[in-house]
Amino acid sequence: MRRGMAVGTVATLLALGLAACADPESAAEPPAAALSTAATSTAPPSGADATPSGSRPGSAATDPGPLTPDSPVTLAFGGDVHFEGRVGALLSTPDGLAALRPVLGRADVAVVNLETAITDRGVEQPKIYHFRTTPQALVTLQQAGVDAVSMANNHAVDYGPDGLTDTLAAQAASPIPVVGIGANAEKAFAPAVFDVRGTRVAVLASSQVNDFTVHSFPATDAKAGIAGNLDNTRLLAAVKAARAAYDVVVVFLHWGTDYTTCPDAAQASTAAALAKAGADVVVGGHAHRVQGAGWLGRTYVDYGLGNFVWLNTRGPADTVSGVLTVSVDPVKARALRGTTARDGAPSIVTGGSWTPLIIGDDGVPRPPVASAAAGQQAAWDQARSCARLAAAP
Repeated sequence: MRRGMAVGTVATLLALGLAACADPESAAEPPAAALSTAATSTAPPSGADATPSGSRPGSAATDPGPLTPDSPVTLAFGGDVHFEGRVGALLSTPDGLAALRPVLGRADVAVVNLETAITDRGVEQPKIYHFRTTPQALVTLQQAGVDAVSMANNHAVDYGPDGLTDTLAAQAASPIPVVGIGANAEKAFAPAVFDVRGTRVAVLASSQVNDFTVHSFPATDAKAGIAGNLDNTRLLAAVKAARAAYDVVVVFLHWGTDYTTCPDAAQASTAAALAKAGADVVVGGHAHRVQGAGWLGRTYVDYGLGNFVWLNTRGPADTVSGVLTVSVDPVKARALRGTTARDGAPSIVTGGSWTPLIIGDDGVPRPPVASAAAGQQAAWDQARSCARLAAAP
């Protein structure tokens, strides 16, 4: 596996899906029943630098040879993850998601959305559905090849203040960075930063879902919670700050309208604002549908990653999944280091590819048969049209 070294966690991660992410949520949702010698990282307490911890299991089998500072930087993104019901059995061993290593472990940096509180305490909040898991989820995701998770979403505080306290404790002890949630707004909006062979990649996260969580538990200057961007002001400031400090800026969003395959007006407006602020890559989910991906000027945007590790009960449409892999030119990225005004500058993103997957009964996404994979790939390509994105920068 080729791995970026995390140098600051929280510095001072077409088709259809389940409604578990919506507030108000759908009544159809069930109740909670590799490559070079670059090191992977541990996630230290907030504000600290990470120390390399060696390559991950399985890296030797996929190692194609040494990489150089000018080798492309690859970023992999998966959608929504939880461990409800029978999916919780995946946490019985750290290796429960080993099937994901081939698709996630090849990337330098891999990020998913962890859509759950991490707690065994607290009171269910006034929502229809409530998700929770244990800190083991972070270990299992790390072993699957995940380098960071976003928790800026509408299920991160399903169990109220006590649950939030436990989630922040799990964040502090996590083996991988957890972004989009924090003891205050500064920490919630801070990026995880990875050094990939000399190219510094910053990953920020925020939620634009207009729901109970973002209204009741927003991170503020004096209050713990999730990063939220119903108003984009703070997120744009965080992106501009990251733009001035790092070579590649990635924003992972929770946004969109459930069960839609085209982005809504708020997604399109926010993507344009983030592009103007200097984001190189903007990805996200929440609609539980795979939405379009492509270039918005120099910025690569994927509006909807769909479900990823998920409990599915609504039929085949909910099982469509995949992994987005984005390639970045590190030479161009480093040449623009410190340049905040990117209008007219070339895109540092050289490509985006989709790996079709199907979620099994155990909640794990795996490669489908060839005919199904071809159909999913065609749907992903066609979704670019209603997303109003370009096939090239």
